[in-house]
Amino acid sequence: KLRVVVVARGLVHPWSLAFLPDGNMLITERGGNLRMVRDGVLDPSPLAGILQVQHLRNAGLFDVVLHPKFAENKLVYFTYTKPGANNQWSTALARGRLDGGALKDVKDLFIGEPTTVIGGSRIAFARDGSIYMTTGAATGTLAQDPMSDYGKVLRLREDGSIPSDNPFVGRAGYKPEIYTLGHRDQLGLFIHPETGAVFTNENGPNGGDEINLILPGHTYGW
Repeated sequence: KLRVVVVARGLVHPWSLAFLPDGNMLITERGGNLRMVRDGVLDPSPLAGILQVQHLRNAGLFDVVLHPKFAENKLVYFTYTKPGANNQWSTALARGRLDGGALKDVKDLFIGEPTTVIGGSRIAFARDGSIYMTTGAATGTLAQDPMSDYGKVLRLREDGSIPSDNPFVGRAGYKPEIYTLGHRDQLGLFIHPETGAVFTNENGPNGGDEINLILPGHTYGW
């Protein structure tokens, strides 16, 4: 007894969506466009203001999330693959202020170290206002490397700075933004609205998919 309704057509690799208070939707396309569905109709023109995106295989524009006080500040957060030098790139967190058909005052809040690893990124606001941000590391050993931002769940403040109560703050040999280690390609992130528990899902190449309860300072294996 399910009914399927087409909301929008013509999107190219849609990756994430966020519902605005008025019922309209923001949708990211992995190729680097932020689209708007207004009153049930896809605007043919992408919103202006998205930063330059590295679109390569699974790299590109990823998650889009509204600030918890969006009704007051109009802030929109997004993650994306930021192009760099020497055929490398970084997974980055940015934000801008939604103003009509554009994001204004767009700036990066956090940029991971340059890499050749490709993986998606999800973000979610916790009840204390901090941001959880996933990074992928589908190959190699970066996921277990405490001095790499990849294959991790990171925890940041809303301005991109690092909370002083993160589990590895002040610990030698660990990046302080890391909350958990040892993840593969995390394509889902959810924070329970009542308990505050954090869950992610990881996808394997040939099975081995996981749902993980994220515990501070824990190392996960794959």
